[in-house]
Amino acid sequence: MTTIRIYVTYKPSVFDPQGAAITDSVNSLGHQEVKNIVVGKFFDIKLNEDDQDKAKQDVKEIAEALLVNFNMETYRLKVLEGN
Repeated sequence: MTTIRIYVTYKPSVFDPQGAAITDSVNSLGHQEVKNIVVGKFFDIKLNEDDQDKAKQDVKEIAEALLVNFNMETYRLKVLEGN
């Protein structure tokens, strides 16, 4: 069994309205040291697969087919330990 987390975030060239709004709110609380907050999402996918390379390839296919909008988002994968 393998669990892989997919982190999806906006590409650096795409404006992140949620991140900007949260950054402004944090600044208004007096935390001027905070310059940028990036908002994203993640998906944890648990597979009945012990071969981590195979599991990563399967999740990569899922991410690219369904979970990531390549016009404005990018992603990365992380194998979670202790599944």
